[in-house]
Amino acid sequence: MTKEVHHHEHGPMCDHESVGSLQTRLVITLIGGLFILNSYIAEHVFFTGLEEVSAVSALIGALIVGLPIILGGFKEMSRGRMHMSTLVAIAGLAAFVLGGVGEDGVGNYRVAGIVAFFMLIATLIEEQTAAGARESVEKLMRFQPAQAELTSGEVVEVARLQKGDRIRLRPGDRVPADGKIVSGQTAINEATITGESLPADKRVGDEVFAGTHNLTGALEVEVVSTGEDTTLGKVKRLILEAEGTRTRLMQLIDRYAQWYTPVILMLAAIVGVFTMDAERVITVLVIACPCAFVLATPTAMVAGLTAAARLGILIKNVTHLELAGDLTAMVFDKTGTLTTGELTVTSLNPVEEGEGTELLRAAASLEQNSRHPVARAVTAIAGKAHLNLQDAEALEEVPGRGVKGTVNGSEVLVGRADWLAEEGVDMVMAESREHQDEVMGLSLLYVARDGKCLGWIGLEDRAREEARHATAQLREQGIGRLTMLTGDRWSVAKKVAGELGCTDVQAECLPEQKLRLVKAMQDEGHTVAVVGDGVNDAPALAAGNLGIAMGAAGSDVAISSASIALMSNDLERLPMLITLSRKLRGLIAQNLLIGGAFVVVGSGLASFGFFGPIAAAILHNVSSFIVIFNSARLVRFEEARTQAEEAETQDEPAPQPATV
Repeated sequence: MTKEVHHHEHGPMCDHESVGSLQTRLVITLIGGLFILNSYIAEHVFFTGLEEVSAVSALIGALIVGLPIILGGFKEMSRGRMHMSTLVAIAGLAAFVLGGVGEDGVGNYRVAGIVAFFMLIATLIEEQTAAGARESVEKLMRFQPAQAELTSGEVVEVARLQKGDRIRLRPGDRVPADGKIVSGQTAINEATITGESLPADKRVGDEVFAGTHNLTGALEVEVVSTGEDTTLGKVKRLILEAEGTRTRLMQLIDRYAQWYTPVILMLAAIVGVFTMDAERVITVLVIACPCAFVLATPTAMVAGLTAAARLGILIKNVTHLELAGDLTAMVFDKTGTLTTGELTVTSLNPVEEGEGTELLRAAASLEQNSRHPVARAVTAIAGKAHLNLQDAEALEEVPGRGVKGTVNGSEVLVGRADWLAEEGVDMVMAESREHQDEVMGLSLLYVARDGKCLGWIGLEDRAREEARHATAQLREQGIGRLTMLTGDRWSVAKKVAGELGCTDVQAECLPEQKLRLVKAMQDEGHTVAVVGDGVNDAPALAAGNLGIAMGAAGSDVAISSASIALMSNDLERLPMLITLSRKLRGLIAQNLLIGGAFVVVGSGLASFGFFGPIAAAILHNVSSFIVIFNSARLVRFEEARTQAEEAETQDEPAPQPATV
């Protein structure tokens, strides 16, 4: 309901109030057009000289197509709003009056009918364009199959699936709901969610998403969410909500639109006074209806949102897409963003020889219930070592510092060295032996029990393969500052930042320090995007001019915490986003120029009698078509990008054989 009211107040300013479905109104409009066409046929073919028959046919046709416009325009006036469709309503009414009192009644009825016919067709095209955009989003849901097969063999409607149900997927099947694989392995095409063209390998424990395509293996999947609660459903809902938002330019146009209609009416009155030609007045009113100008921004934005969705980029507000082209700085969280986030334990360093098992057991017992990447890595290595873990009690997590709790009656702390020292742990033995791992660039996790440091665990995280290429592209696009923020040690941070070409790095940052650093960059005049995984860095994402969450597919937190969500972990989507934003702004400028030129030049030529009302109505449609088709080019942005990349690959010289 809210969305409908919003559209009514801020929708395209050349809309006319109407009743009935788009198809019904199209049929009625075509019937009216046939009556007008029949007036020509009746007069010049079958009933030559019988102008009465022709006049009646022209009048009926004009009434069918003209009354909706006239009634809609004057209904707007009765509400105290000078809607732009009022221009066409007044023009249509004037043509009717001329048809009733002028010497060429039949001709004027035809003019009124033809003008109204083309204006209604323009309105239907505009509404179909908006409906088409919504339909393209609705098609997302059509990727879900209508039925699903339970593991019991029963085939049920997808709408009847519930959380906990187990379904069977065969090669070639579409996934009907979000779930987790409990049996089997396969490759799944997730392009509908992430925009990635290459299939993703899946095995037991991995997530699958509704609407994706199972390619190779047979699977048994436990349903986690269905319908609108699936990732696909959330994407659809957020795209539709984004279409209802408005850019700063659209808001500016709305603000001054109320002055447009009075100005044009004044211009038409001046033309009428100086020329005493009612037909010129009608022509000015018709050509000045600025549908192309009004469509310039909304059609481009819808095309931009569609193109972004095809790339796996979820835009929640069109102002965010607009802002992406203005970015001058990007702040990256290291773990899970520039790196894979899949930490692996590479060394165990007990303070006392032979205590490695106890060091790992104490840490894993405390971390076994956490989903943090460090905790998962420690728990995984303990599992491979077949250690019997103990239950932890009174768990307390200190963000950015560590976690403590009670294991088998002893107080255990796992975290950063300075935090353990603050908690009264004697760190002298540990600090005397840590230098070697620090130089190697490992992340160090310290473990203490009952106030005594047991040692530290060295972990390593790999940089993403595409990260270096992505950061190079961002620098080429004019993003002069690429900052990496991390709570990790300086040795690790410098190593990763150096590999990826970041301009600066800040290590050992607590969450509140990250916020201060983002604010400082903004105070320096930068437009800042903060890029993270959306889970541990939600406050920093909110602090930036833009918050971009990566790997948002299947993550409610990531989707809700950021301005823009990248459904995959592909960092190369970032330069694509900036390119798309800049192309979008260029397209809007072109559309505004086209729409404005038609209104200004057309009104000038109409004032001097260079064309009549029928030509004005046709030109009105032509301008709207040009803007719509110009905007539609952006939908193919992703295809054009892919073709350009393929062309570059083909142009690269083939490797020469080695000579001996």
